[in-house]
Amino acid sequence: MFKGPIKPLSTFIVSLALVTTTGFASADYPIAGTAPFQRPEGAPKIEDVAHDPNWRAHALTGVSEPYAPSLGFLDDQGNWHTPFAMPGMLPPYDIRGWHGSN
Repeated sequence: MFKGPIKPLSTFIVSLALVTTTGFASADYPIAGTAPFQRPEGAPKIEDVAHDPNWRAHALTGVSEPYAPSLGFLDDQGNWHTPFAMPGMLPPYDIRGWHGSN
């Protein structure tokens, strides 16, 4: 790609940029991955999960009764992202009717 002295110079500049931007971590914030088996001291914790009936109705949009036993995972759904309760593709692939009537 580069010919002559430009290639070594560009390699040096990229190397210098990498060296100067690594190794600066704040001592005030725990670094993830150093002890994956242990929760970092002072990390936030979810104390309670309470989903109201509106949350469950929203999560079951477009699903008709009787509900399949496989939807029992909703009983244990915590406060994390689940694509099941979010609108997906637009029609004609929107089989649950999230984006209007089909």
